[in-house]
Amino acid sequence: MTGLGRSVSVFLGIAALSATAATIALAADGDLIVFDWAGYEEPSFHPGYTAKNGDSPTFAFFGDEDEAFEKVRSGFKADLGHPCSQSVAKWRDAGLLQPLDTSKIAGWNDLLPDIMAMKDLATTADGQAWFMPWDWGNTSLTYNTEKVDAKDVQSLKAFADPKFKGRVSIDDNVDDAYALASLAIGLHDWTKMTDEQFKEASDFLRAVHKNVRLYWTDTTEIVQAMGGGEVDLAWAWNDAATQLSMNGTPVARKPDTDEGISTWVCGYVRFKDAPGSEQKAYDFLNAVNDPAIANYMVKDWGYGMANGKGMASVDPKLLEEKGYANNQETTKNVLFQSPLPNELKAKMIAEFEKIKAGY
Repeated sequence: MTGLGRSVSVFLGIAALSATAATIALAADGDLIVFDWAGYEEPSFHPGYTAKNGDSPTFAFFGDEDEAFEKVRSGFKADLGHPCSQSVAKWRDAGLLQPLDTSKIAGWNDLLPDIMAMKDLATTADGQAWFMPWDWGNTSLTYNTEKVDAKDVQSLKAFADPKFKGRVSIDDNVDDAYALASLAIGLHDWTKMTDEQFKEASDFLRAVHKNVRLYWTDTTEIVQAMGGGEVDLAWAWNDAATQLSMNGTPVARKPDTDEGISTWVCGYVRFKDAPGSEQKAYDFLNAVNDPAIANYMVKDWGYGMANGKGMASVDPKLLEEKGYANNQETTKNVLFQSPLPNELKAKMIAEFEKIKAGY
C-alpha cells in the first residue's frame, strides 16, 4: 500500500494476538488519535482535515484487527479505528464502539448501495450506524509473468504445487490464509465451514507451507520479494501488483482463477471512550470520504473507494485497468470476508500458528 517514498504499509499483519503496546508512530494533532494500518497516515488521504485543522491527526498503528481488538479492550485509547468487514461486528458486540452521527458525515448517502446493504456491517437492524465503509479490495493470486505461465496458475491449487517449492509467499494473516484455503476447497461462504472442511482447508495450508519461502507481513516486504526475484507466486492485495507494475516488475494479478478471489471492505469506526475532539473526528471522516480521494486510492493504491460518487469520477480506463469496471471485479467466484463465528476464528488462529511452525 505504499508507493515510492511513502510509508511502509501493514494492512493485514500477524495473525497471532499481540500484547505489545500500540505504537504512536506519527504524533501531530493531539486532539485526534486514529488507530490505523500503517500507510494510511499518508496526507493525501485527508487533505481536507489538514487544511481545516492545520495538521494531520496523531496516528497509532496496529498489525491486524485481532491485535487491535485486544489492545483497545485492554485499555488503549483512540478516537477512530480502521477495522475491516470480518471484525466490525466483533468490535461492536464487545462494546468498544459508539454509534456514528451520519448527519455529520458529508456524502454518507453516496456510499455504494451494495456495501451499505450488507447485513450488520455499516448499520444494525435498528438503523443505527456504526461503521463508515471506505476502502475495499481483494486478495488474489499475483505472479511474475516472465517466470510463471498463466496456464500453470489457473487454479489456486498452484500454491501447493511442488513445482513452486520455495517460490511462494502468502501473508502472515489468518483471515487471508483461510480465505485462500476455503476457495481452494470450493467453499465460498466460510461462515458455513464444517469440521471436515476446516480440516481440508488446514491440510491445504500445510501443503502450501511446504512451498512458502516467506510469510509476508506488509506490502513493502512482498513487493521487495517479488521485485527482487525471491518470490514468483503470491497471495496478495491489490496494492502489491500496483506498486510492482509502477516499479517495472513484470507482475499481474489473476482474479479469474477457477476458484476466484477473496474480497473485503474496510472503513472507520468511533471508539466508545474516545478521548479527543468529536468535531475533529467528523472532520477526519469527511476528509477521507471526499469523492476527490477516489482517484488517488484507485491509481496509487489499487483499491476501490466506498464512495460511489468518487468512484464515478475516476477515469473508466483506470477502473478497467485496476479491475473495478462497474465497481466490481470481473469474476463471479468471490469469498467475502464476512464475520466468522468466534469459535471458528479461534480455531483458525491456533491452527495457522501450528501450520507456520511446521506442524
